[in-house]
Amino acid sequence: MEAASTTVGVIGLGYVGLPTAIGFLDAGFEVWGVDISERTVAMVREGRNPTGDPDVDDLVPAPGTPRWHVTTSTAEAVPHCDVVLVTVPTPVTHDLQPDLSYVESAGRAVFEALPGGTNTVVVLESTVYPGVTAETWLPLLEELGLKQGVDVTIAYCPERFNPGDPAHGVRSVARVIGCVDADVGQALVGLYAQLTSEDVRYVGRLEVAEAAKVIENVQRDLNIALVNELARIFPALGVDVEDVLSAAATKWNFHRYTPGVGVGGHCIPVDPYYMIQRASNVGVPANLITAARAVNRSMPVHVAGVIRDLLYQAEVPAKDARVLLMGWSYKAEVGDPRETPAEPLADALLEKGVRVGTWDPHLDEPLMDGVTVHASLEEAEGYDLVVLVTAHKACLEADWTALHSRMRTPILYDGRRVLDLEHLANAGWQVHAVGRP
Repeated sequence: MEAASTTVGVIGLGYVGLPTAIGFLDAGFEVWGVDISERTVAMVREGRNPTGDPDVDDLVPAPGTPRWHVTTSTAEAVPHCDVVLVTVPTPVTHDLQPDLSYVESAGRAVFEALPGGTNTVVVLESTVYPGVTAETWLPLLEELGLKQGVDVTIAYCPERFNPGDPAHGVRSVARVIGCVDADVGQALVGLYAQLTSEDVRYVGRLEVAEAAKVIENVQRDLNIALVNELARIFPALGVDVEDVLSAAATKWNFHRYTPGVGVGGHCIPVDPYYMIQRASNVGVPANLITAARAVNRSMPVHVAGVIRDLLYQAEVPAKDARVLLMGWSYKAEVGDPRETPAEPLADALLEKGVRVGTWDPHLDEPLMDGVTVHASLEEAEGYDLVVLVTAHKACLEADWTALHSRMRTPILYDGRRVLDLEHLANAGWQVHAVGRP
């Protein structure tokens, strides 16, 4: 699978797929990118970035770039490819069940387009629970009369890069590969080794690679849940959780995490439900994972309750109160609102009659009913309380003095524990923060 003789297809040109396709192009491969969104394909063809990750802005190939093909048609792209990577969403349903419809539909489209006898390698990169790749795709192969090892070989290599984090892009993260055919697995090691400068290894069964990916995010969810729960306990004891964490971090084996208004994005708030479902399928309780998810999922509502108490103490009636959410996207420097804690926080405030506005330097479209979106921070005035929801650089470096002058009641709540609260208090703000008495 050398670059000069291998064509790579990427199905799904979102936050994962587009940087992956560009990475293989930069590594010298012929690349076919596919997305069902006509808007996405049109923007990529024009050399524009359809994702909310600013790190991709200057990377999208210009029109006419050699070895670069983009289309909405899987049937057009797949026959040209030796390896096809599927990077489609794996969300959860409204009742928190894994939604595998994108994996199934993308797999069907790819398999239906495969030329017979080519043994095209099809790799799923989306996050799933152990067993999904085989359980979802093998029945499709049987239905379509395709034989593993003759027409196609399926494999799993989870994406791991971190949007908005240049140090951990697709070309600088380790990869693991699961495949029933060890020879194909080792060949894929050679393929991905041309994409990333970090370790790439074949780990054997598909299920091992699938499980490795999902528990990476389960572990982070557990660790974040611990500090979020502590951020609710210690203020009741009159203790600042950050003081406790700083003291504990003096021990060599203590892992420091920071509490916040909630966990967002397409990984940590979603992936644990895949593990919970799989554990349920085999009759094993996932009590710790379930409890951690409950803690993190409840944080926006908890913070909304704290905010209502602060407004009450300031003698601002809820029906007359105005709260500004500074930042809306789920993480700093990324314009991605998926699973953002800002939404349930705003919803909980709106339910109590509080009027809610937001400003996010990376988002300017309407975000949810009832929330006023400001194009600039200078537009925001007459608010009673500001909540730092997302630690965008523009938020941290905001003109807090000017904002203070436009406030009706200058209350500030640091939902990320990243602001200099002492400095802001000296500037006239009534400062509060998650985990602070």
